[in-house]
Amino acid sequence: MAGEREADPAAVAAFTERVRADIAGGVVTLLCSLGERLGLFADLAARGPVTSMELAGRTGLDERYLREWLAALACAGYLVYDPPTGRFRLPAAHAPTLAEEGALAFRGGMFEQFPALAGALERLAGAVRDGGGVPASAYDARYGRGEERLNAPVHDRLLIQEIIPAVPEVQAALERGAAAADVGCGAGRAVIRLAQAFPRARFVGYDLHRPSIERARAAAADAGVADRARFEVRDAAAGTDERFALVTTFLAVHDAPDPAALLVGIRGMLSPDGVYLWCLESVESERLEDHVEFGMLGALWYGTSLLYCLPTVRALGGEGLGSMGLPVTRMWALAAQAGFRSFAPVAIPSGLTDVVALRP
Repeated sequence: MAGEREADPAAVAAFTERVRADIAGGVVTLLCSLGERLGLFADLAARGPVTSMELAGRTGLDERYLREWLAALACAGYLVYDPPTGRFRLPAAHAPTLAEEGALAFRGGMFEQFPALAGALERLAGAVRDGGGVPASAYDARYGRGEERLNAPVHDRLLIQEIIPAVPEVQAALERGAAAADVGCGAGRAVIRLAQAFPRARFVGYDLHRPSIERARAAAADAGVADRARFEVRDAAAGTDERFALVTTFLAVHDAPDPAALLVGIRGMLSPDGVYLWCLESVESERLEDHVEFGMLGALWYGTSLLYCLPTVRALGGEGLGSMGLPVTRMWALAAQAGFRSFAPVAIPSGLTDVVALRP
């Protein structure tokens, strides 16, 4: 623009290098997605250092492709290369993140999601142009599977062991045989874990996505809990005739077409002494400048919101809060609007901070 100072060449060069590094990071993510899909990280973790020929022999995969994959991830620092032996190893500190399914640090689910997000990019571009949405059905099934795997440590390691015991009256009610519901249940992992832990209680999972409900029903049958865990395609914002001692949501409210109506529906589902556990959604600040300080992590949050959360909610007719749309102040406001009388963080021993207990 006329009158503006020319950009400092050093600053241009520095930013160009930053962009190149970010592009390289995207390529590394795709390579990790490939390696995770083919079981390469799991092999390296379980069976130790290898040459490309040895890895090909162990996995039955093509050596030439594996040679390039190993070299790229060694350059990225994900693997360590030993020149004298020609072997590559997965450092012990990297294994929980890359190879240990179910570990709190495991990110294999995100690697599975990445190609699904990229695959919907053309549909998303159209939605940005016309203000419409992109239905969840337009995304490869890997997105949903990745989300389930990403949240599995919370359901498998924290829900029964830490979250429920942190609310003693809920644990006591479930032990007596109370009824509980999970709204936005996805493939039903939380419901199934609860049914396994509390065999006298009854559980139901609600979700708008029929394929997820079908997967949940199959998983409940496989787990042997279908007699006390059922799943329904239902918009919980419309309410139910049943009343529950416990209602849970995990990353569900920000993806609802009408979050305010959903909270009203959830409050109506609770028995007078029931508890709603609102899990994994609170954001500390409503100011962008505070999130900018998180750098690339903030970009991941907002980017995922743009790539999936907003378009799928817009496809359902909602405005879309987005994945960063529930700062504590807004959560309080929605809870009060829905008629909840109390709203308190739950102290979780492991330090998980975004579990909130609401009572009618």
